[in-house]
Amino acid sequence: MAELCRKNAHPPVGCVIMASGLARRFGSNKLLADFGGRPLLCRALEITATPALAARVVVTRSAGVKALCDAQAVPCLLHSLPGRNDTVRLGLEALLEQCPNLAGCIFLPGDQPLLQRETLEALITAFAQTQKETERAILRLGARAAHGPDTVAGSPVLFGCGYFPALRTLPEGKGGSVVLKAHPEQVQIVYAQRREELLDADTPEALEELSAIAAHGASPDRRGKDTSWLPCQGSCHRR
Repeated sequence: MAELCRKNAHPPVGCVIMASGLARRFGSNKLLADFGGRPLLCRALEITATPALAARVVVTRSAGVKALCDAQAVPCLLHSLPGRNDTVRLGLEALLEQCPNLAGCIFLPGDQPLLQRETLEALITAFAQTQKETERAILRLGARAAHGPDTVAGSPVLFGCGYFPALRTLPEGKGGSVVLKAHPEQVQIVYAQRREELLDADTPEALEELSAIAAHGASPDRRGKDTSWLPCQGSCHRR
């Protein structure tokens, strides 16, 4: 069940926090792994605690993740279905149950701990400037390549409500990339402030690297402006 719809969010955008992965490469439930003294998933819970979102819901197959969300009063849907398409559908339908007039929905992986709340809000702001023209906008977080003019596209992705029927009927085992590939002309890139925001923790080694960046990689001006960058802020403590 998603949280009650915030009426002051314009346009009304929901967020599905994707937490159903099996983490085969990680070897255990990475979302409960330590990141700065707390479970990794806490970062996703923190950055989505913004009035810019009309509602959010975590979708998971993990009882441990469900317990963590319950302790933080974050809506969480526990399920046992196998496919990525199931996670997308269940999350979107839970949001629509609470907010039937959603203009768009963000799909956010739970394992990008360097993603910033202001970046998520920038995605919503960019959508607000386009959705007046079309319900078929797709906004995707990206970054400039470290070398050269190329763009690296990643997650999260915000889909306009015109894609909701397709997202609710994805092929078995497939995710939103099916819709992205079917409508490349509609995809707009919103650039992250830092390339590191797109990084995920697929392995224990990757998580260790992300922890080091979080602890030492922030510039002095960022540390002064946004304490949510630091992994030990907030009330989401490891249990």
